[in-house]
Amino acid sequence: MLNFSVTQIRIPDTFGLALQASMQSLERGYFFMSFKKLVAAALFMGAGLAHAFAPQAGTWVVTSEVDGKPGRGFGIDVQNTTLVMQMYAYESTGQATFYLAVGDVADNKVNTPLTKYTGGRHFGSGARSGTAAGSPGNVNIRFTSGTTGFITFPNEGEVAISRFNFGYGAVADSLRGFWTFNSIGSEGLQSDLVELSKNLGATANGNGLMSNANELFGCEHQVRGSMAGTVLCVKISSGGQLLRSYSLVYSVNEGEGYSQATATSAQQMLQVRRLTTPQGVGTGLVYKDSELGAGNSSLLHHIEQISNFGLPQ
Repeated sequence: MLNFSVTQIRIPDTFGLALQASMQSLERGYFFMSFKKLVAAALFMGAGLAHAFAPQAGTWVVTSEVDGKPGRGFGIDVQNTTLVMQMYAYESTGQATFYLAVGDVADNKVNTPLTKYTGGRHFGSGARSGTAAGSPGNVNIRFTSGTTGFITFPNEGEVAISRFNFGYGAVADSLRGFWTFNSIGSEGLQSDLVELSKNLGATANGNGLMSNANELFGCEHQVRGSMAGTVLCVKISSGGQLLRSYSLVYSVNEGEGYSQATATSAQQMLQVRRLTTPQGVGTGLVYKDSELGAGNSSLLHHIEQISNFGLPQ
């Protein structure tokens, strides 16, 4: 049987900085204040994390070209340290063409030829081999996170790029479903599997807190304040005490950020994964989530406290 409360595996002390505190109040107003403090502290500590990024596989776009007009997109996949990029573009004559780039990612950067191809199999044809037809030059990419970066095409200046998220808006219902939260650091491996299924309403800086059935774990998009643009999650005990906070940014099914247990504990690097869609389509994992709930007022309180004031001391 799987136990998804918190599993700890001791590892060497790697991360510093602190975040979160144990809280004893069940009173709603105090909860909101503590939540605000936790958010501010989380932001401060997030600035100290630096690590290599694994760019999300999928469709990427030139960010400035997502404006309702035709823009350019390309597929990126990185496995181990090898990047494969496929791009469909046009010649100056208007003729469609296909490019492929393959290169090694080092220090979150890659610089490799962008090769044009012609020929190859078409609908209804038999086997045909495409052939390289030259290169307009190198493509230079530097990733700033798993979902953002900058690209320099041949004969162009550097422009921002991002993973194209067309399926999930920054709304409460997009958080519905099963999620895994895995954070690692000097406290060991901290793991949680939760199903977010209940909308408890919005906090002062959010747009709708989604919680699990027993209202002991909840997440909310922050749309105002210093944490706007992030998702803030908290885990509480059945008595309403704050056990751990999570601050993250996600795209489609994956996210990253940090978590912290107390204001004097080490910050943990966080990886998040969506296991099912809001409609329940996914891996079909089942877990036991039967601990008696503390009530939605405690969950709402901690979210709002951290969002406005950060972690208590």
